[in-house]
Amino acid sequence: MNKIKAAITAVGSYVPDDILTNKMLEEMVETNDEWITTRTGIKERRILKDPNKGTSYLGIQAAKNLIEKNNIDPLEIDLLIFATTTPDLPVASTGAYTASQLGATNAFSYDLQAACSSFLYGMSTAASYIESGRYKKVLVIGADKMSSIIDYTDRATCIIFGDGAGAALFEPNEEGFGLQDEFLRSDGVGRNFLKIDAGGSLLPASQETVANRQHYVQQDGKTVFKYAVSNMAGVSEKIMERNNLKEEDVNWLIAHQANKRIIDATAKRMGLSEEKVLMNIQRYGNTTSATLPLLLSDYEKQFKKGDNLVFASFGGGFTWGSIYLKWAYNS
Repeated sequence: MNKIKAAITAVGSYVPDDILTNKMLEEMVETNDEWITTRTGIKERRILKDPNKGTSYLGIQAAKNLIEKNNIDPLEIDLLIFATTTPDLPVASTGAYTASQLGATNAFSYDLQAACSSFLYGMSTAASYIESGRYKKVLVIGADKMSSIIDYTDRATCIIFGDGAGAALFEPNEEGFGLQDEFLRSDGVGRNFLKIDAGGSLLPASQETVANRQHYVQQDGKTVFKYAVSNMAGVSEKIMERNNLKEEDVNWLIAHQANKRIIDATAKRMGLSEEKVLMNIQRYGNTTSATLPLLLSDYEKQFKKGDNLVFASFGGGFTWGSIYLKWAYNS
């Protein structure tokens, strides 16, 4: 019997209708379209403006898109992993609520938080469950309502982030397709450079923390950029070396969409030509946990059975890693 691998068998996505362009940001903070585009590659981002809808709404819509496109019975889903850094509530599981709303009542579910690497870590976790033989259908959702934690008077962060969600279904495969290898890392030194100060056990919410705007994302951009370029490129190169992959063997780079310059540096280190590097950062900005599955959904029709995909991500904490996956179907 061939070894079981965890293959992606379906993908879906959702982004809100409202668009926040660079020109609109020019009216909000001291910046301009050329400056943003040159330094990040971002032209616009999607925003979920309805105050009564949280991250779960984004995730539910992405999952529904996957389920409806592929005619999947939600009752067959064994496990739902909700990768997010902006859960609906601090305690109640966003994943559990999402599973119930989808009718996936036979699935157990939980949230996974590793900042921008959340979906990548979720892929690894899903693969382990599938390879164990205990579960057959694992749905991984990556979703974030970043607009809920962004200070739109801070030009260092408000130009970067957007809202969105993507989903991928993992199932057993005995043909050799699916997740082949992973190299995941973390380093707590990053805690000081990309964070939200208040709202956790270290600094609970108070009138003072709200007044000081300590519930918004803060970023030391230069330091994060330096770590991201070095580490995301490093693990991607490592995964190629470990699996004897040459440039011609890699069909697609699925990289976290935080900054075009980071993506370009990663591709250069891997020796990949521009046409193999998938990007949608210009349309969505950095949707944190949603960037990787949004790429999969946007470019699904270009993937062919047997294609070699290399995933790479870097996030706060710091968290980062790379995954090598063989695509399992022709869309």
